[in-house]
Amino acid sequence: MKPYSTDLRQKVVETYLAGGISQRKVAERFRVAPSFVGKVLKQYRDTGRVEPKVRTQQTPPKLNPDQLAILEQLVHDHNDATLAELRKKLHDATGVLIGRSTVDRMIKRLNLTLKKNAPSE
Repeated sequence: MKPYSTDLRQKVVETYLAGGISQRKVAERFRVAPSFVGKVLKQYRDTGRVEPKVRTQQTPPKLNPDQLAILEQLVHDHNDATLAELRKKLHDATGVLIGRSTVDRMIKRLNLTLKKNAPSE
């Protein structure tokens, strides 16, 4: 999601500082969340700036390249396994316990798909 523009942020701060209007009313006027108004006002009081903060560091991946290779091999060996099963197998193989949604994201990062085998009758 893109941050609100600096222009909108400046208008929010100026409107609030002009007085006579609550943060909630400012939020209604500019059609933003009241929590956004509070955050931008706090940022302005703390730094004197209203520009969106720039993210300087990405969150590191949950799995290192060796663990990703193990996950890839597990998917190839057990392509009909569920995410929960793959999670358990990865934990058994590496000692790293991650969530099912993280397993799903890592599989997508590897451009792999899980194919379920039809039950035999």
